[in-house]
Amino acid sequence: MNVKILNSCVGCGACAIINPNVFEIHGNKAIVNPNKIDESDDLCIDAAISCPVNAIEICEY
Repeated sequence: MNVKILNSCVGCGACAIINPNVFEIHGNKAIVNPNKIDESDDLCIDAAISCPVNAIEICEY
């Protein structure tokens, strides 16, 4: 799974609350820890669904 934060991110923190192992807020934008994605696929999907501006892009590869 590949997780990407789009430029539309407003840094609301919803993703970091749902999945703090993968998402962190720095300034006004979320960042992704790619080393932790495979440990929590379901929470990454939940974070993407919960994002109010649809700024989390998930691709299966």
